[in-house]
Amino acid sequence: MSAERLWAPWRLDYIKGPKPDECIFCTSPARGDDAATHIAHRGGRCFVMLNAYPYTNGHLMVAPYRHVSSLEHLDEQESAELSALTRRALGALRGVYGPDGFNVGVNEGKIAGAGFAGHIHVHVVPRWEADSNFMAVTADTRVLPQTLEDSFAALRGAFG
Repeated sequence: MSAERLWAPWRLDYIKGPKPDECIFCTSPARGDDAATHIAHRGGRCFVMLNAYPYTNGHLMVAPYRHVSSLEHLDEQESAELSALTRRALGALRGVYGPDGFNVGVNEGKIAGAGFAGHIHVHVVPRWEADSNFMAVTADTRVLPQTLEDSFAALRGAFG
């Protein structure tokens, strides 16, 4: 019995490539080029951007503009907008992709899995009954049928 292989060469850039010294949640909005940084929506205190190394197509992150490391450090307006934009992200993903469910979560601190531990953000990950995300556990591979640019175009429009 031979093993089948799925190749995901794009992951190697992330694994072996240089990690940014600067916080992407601070530098991306400051660039002002939402298409290049995949910022799908900007609010007054928080924004929504696509994850450049997504678990599934449409993997969004909601973050405050202000560099804070914990939910408890958000002011009331930031906290309210973070929650509101997370709900809008669910609606946008539901409208564009029609997922069967979602993973919504916060990895607070490096030990909890936060790639950018200094800047709090919420992950909104669409899931499908037949998705292949088990691959991430068994083979460190993601199967994504859509490019990041196509996901950006579809989701940017869904936020209106």
